[in-house]
Amino acid sequence: MKQISGAEQRRLIENRTHDNPLEKWGCYLSERQWGTVREDYSEDGNAWQYFPFEHAKSRTYLWGEDGIAGFCDYFQNICFAPAMWNGKDPIIKERLFGLANGQGNHGEDVKELYYYLDNIPTHYYMKYLYKYPQQEFPYAALLEKNKERTLQEPEYELLDTGVFDNSEYFDVFIEYAKLNSEDVYICIEVVNRAATEAPFVLMPTIWIYNRWQNGTLKERPLLQMVREGMLNIAHERMGNYFFYFESTGEQYFAENETNTELLLSKPNKYAFPKDAINDVIVSGKNKAKLKANKTGTKFSPVYRVNIKGGESQKFYFRLSNTQVDEPFAPGFEEIFSTRKKEADEFYTSLIHAPEVDIANIERQAYAGLLWTKQYYHYDVESWLKNADGITVASDVRKAGRNSSWQYLKNQDIISMPDKWEYPWYAAWDLAFHTISLALVDATYAKHQLILLMREWYMNQDGQLPAYEWDFSSVNPPVHAFAAMEVYRIDQRINGKADIKFLKRIFQKLIINFTWWVNRKDANGNSIFEGGFLGMDNIGIFNRNETLAEGLRLEQTDGTSWMGIYALNMMEMAFEIAQQDASFEDAVTKFYEHFVIIAEALNQLDLWDSEDGFFYDVLSADKKEKIPLKVRSIVGLIPLCAVSLFENSAIDKMTDFSKRMTWFENYRMSNDKYLPNEEGNNNQTLLLSLVNKDRLQVIIQRFLDSDEFLSEYGIRSLSKYYQENPYSVSIHGEEYTIEYDPADSTSTMFGGNSNWRGPIWMPINYIFIKSLHRYGEFYGDTVLVEFPSRSGNKITLRQLARELTIRLLKVFMRNEEGNRPVYASYNEFYKREENKHLVQFFEYFDGDNGRGLGASHQTGWTALLLNLIADFKDTME
Repeated sequence: MKQISGAEQRRLIENRTHDNPLEKWGCYLSERQWGTVREDYSEDGNAWQYFPFEHAKSRTYLWGEDGIAGFCDYFQNICFAPAMWNGKDPIIKERLFGLANGQGNHGEDVKELYYYLDNIPTHYYMKYLYKYPQQEFPYAALLEKNKERTLQEPEYELLDTGVFDNSEYFDVFIEYAKLNSEDVYICIEVVNRAATEAPFVLMPTIWIYNRWQNGTLKERPLLQMVREGMLNIAHERMGNYFFYFESTGEQYFAENETNTELLLSKPNKYAFPKDAINDVIVSGKNKAKLKANKTGTKFSPVYRVNIKGGESQKFYFRLSNTQVDEPFAPGFEEIFSTRKKEADEFYTSLIHAPEVDIANIERQAYAGLLWTKQYYHYDVESWLKNADGITVASDVRKAGRNSSWQYLKNQDIISMPDKWEYPWYAAWDLAFHTISLALVDATYAKHQLILLMREWYMNQDGQLPAYEWDFSSVNPPVHAFAAMEVYRIDQRINGKADIKFLKRIFQKLIINFTWWVNRKDANGNSIFEGGFLGMDNIGIFNRNETLAEGLRLEQTDGTSWMGIYALNMMEMAFEIAQQDASFEDAVTKFYEHFVIIAEALNQLDLWDSEDGFFYDVLSADKKEKIPLKVRSIVGLIPLCAVSLFENSAIDKMTDFSKRMTWFENYRMSNDKYLPNEEGNNNQTLLLSLVNKDRLQVIIQRFLDSDEFLSEYGIRSLSKYYQENPYSVSIHGEEYTIEYDPADSTSTMFGGNSNWRGPIWMPINYIFIKSLHRYGEFYGDTVLVEFPSRSGNKITLRQLARELTIRLLKVFMRNEEGNRPVYASYNEFYKREENKHLVQFFEYFDGDNGRGLGASHQTGWTALLLNLIADFKDTME
């Protein structure tokens, strides 16, 4: 892996010396604030219903702002985003439209076409594409058609409506180029893809996040003109900023205040509320009065143009803390080409794929990963005890959702799973994000992991917050794994071992590990529970629900995740102990804990020797044990606990080496389970939850095309259940599970994700990383058939590379020019202007690779970048 150099890298190095290494300005604006838990003050907790899309144009948010391709400071005081209108829509387009959870046949879903084209860590250069139909946007059709569709049918998407069939749309490119950290140029280029001329209205909008409504600002911010083409932004926290724009005869001021007259039948406090600019553009309402208004907290100059077919028009803007006489001096456009060249230079060291298509996929994956940074603000205590001015505070809310997390006070820039579908952090998603972020900005990646462990995030009992819908829910404990991945990537790229980072996060992870041991090991036998563990509908029943009295679910994945956790903690302590011998005790502690978990997993009924697979077991009254014989990734997670240690390094750790020898001898002499295996002429120690014999048995199913192996990766549930659904009767109630390769056919956890057949990138990533380790240890002494029964035998490291290729094929153009990720929409993506566009979905069809779920979940799907990097490293 090459070391990164150039102007962008110099900026990153400089920023590391600051107390806050984040750039002050960036793409920190959410793409959806409505329908979030933070904005929900209802007693029943129906966030989608309490703040629907229809209210967003007229109602002020309390906890953040949203927009298309938005830009703001890292406290979101001042916001910028473009708004537009095609002359036909009932509302201007100032935010992305999508369905609420109850409106879609597969849960919430954005119904827009937009793409993250480019970005770099300091956001000195960014580019975004939004596709805007020239016909009336089909809001009603999208609602009605999705409502009509069943769980067995696919979602009705924007491309299904026909509005793009004749290329009657605008490509709106939004491009940012910073002159310095406090001065940014903005270019909005509108391309008419149709053959005929079409009208377009552009409203670049500056507005202020409404903090004065809750008293956190002493003075109300003020936007007012200095002169034609120059707006002054006065803000007590930010000082003075200036927004420069090309002269236009039409511009409007409004207030970022709720239209209470429209929504609550109460008189408006201000004459021109949040939706005033929308109303004047769409219907001409209050045009003369609004034009006469000269101040506000929201401002838009208006550009009305007619663009000929196949032609384009550019608009330039500038946001700066400096007052200048000539904001668009001759040659100012060069800043865009300069910053683009710097971005190209930055990625040259990261992307060296000879194939143009793969290089393009990587570049857009990096772009999406960086575009999904978001300002996230949530003070649970304040949210519970205060009202929003619409609904009064109540005792029901005070004892309701997240009431045990009142000290959680978040206000940070956080990597989001998807800024529209999931505009809130999720504990295990974020851990995976950091692994890819480490490739471009290790400082930020480490900061994100540490942040989640801080006192204003982690519960006092040691639990990490899962996600805002239920912070007390439980996600897989992958943070030690992520920390070690980030540490190693940082070391490879920057040539330094950041032991200080390991020590700092290790201290917090010990607290979280202890929480798991105390809370999720009910019988104290190292067989763990955990509930759904982030894999929503993976179980035959909802694993988050409380079972009938006397029933307890002993989870293979819960136990395996804890084995992985213990092993990762041992690795971390082992690495630190090379420089600080006081950590040898911690190496011993986690080594012994790992051995005990491995013993429980392999010897306490979770392994089915007849089937050669690990299953969850339902324990009834501590007497009867019912194995739930469902072959899913639950039973494959044990493969992921594997680490290698050099015996030469162990020998240097006197105390640990002595204790380890005694521990091994004791267990062997008492015929107890021991997961240790020596290799490479006794130079290397392998620790794994699965021994060599069981590994080879499980791999046969793992690589069976009729079970887990797809042309595009490893499925989450065996395809065997497509024709052979599995059923079990528990206390007189029948439960059934079958293979669903695409969207979920159950409503469990909202029905917007599916773990009963599709391919999930993060789990495939861990599988492949584990195979690399097994392969490094076993070499060519272990050969597997790929696929099973094919007679084609390869090593485990070769298998890791083959699986990487299959995952990459999801996004690559095939011989017909189709990308499997787009499935039936490939004709649209074969148009010349769309050939290069790539979206990174949440998960993928287990049979054909079609993208499913959130369409911009670049966060953990960006792990493809790490797999490509590993692929290149193993081939060099």
